[in-house]
Amino acid sequence: MSVADADDLARRVKALSDPTRLRLLSIVATAAEQEACVCDLTEPVGLSQPTVSHHLKVLTEAGFLTRSKRGTWAYYRLVPGALDAVAGMLSAQFAAGTLSR
Repeated sequence: MSVADADDLARRVKALSDPTRLRLLSIVATAAEQEACVCDLTEPVGLSQPTVSHHLKVLTEAGFLTRSKRGTWAYYRLVPGALDAVAGMLSAQFAAGTLSR
């Protein structure tokens, strides 16, 4: 695995390492049309809007969500295949025996 690939994978896995972010991904995935407004995500996770927005930004920067602005609110949608891509990268590295410490 190249240094660049390892850095990219680590960044993406780090984004998934937070329980709140995992919950947010789950909520967005099960929302109608797999899309949710940040205004609808604060109550289920019990956090303030700025905190939820921060977590969503991390997930967006890691490539798991896309963000679209509508009026004053931001809407988030899952990036198709993003989670599968990370799982595939990890699986390929372990299967090939190339993941090193």
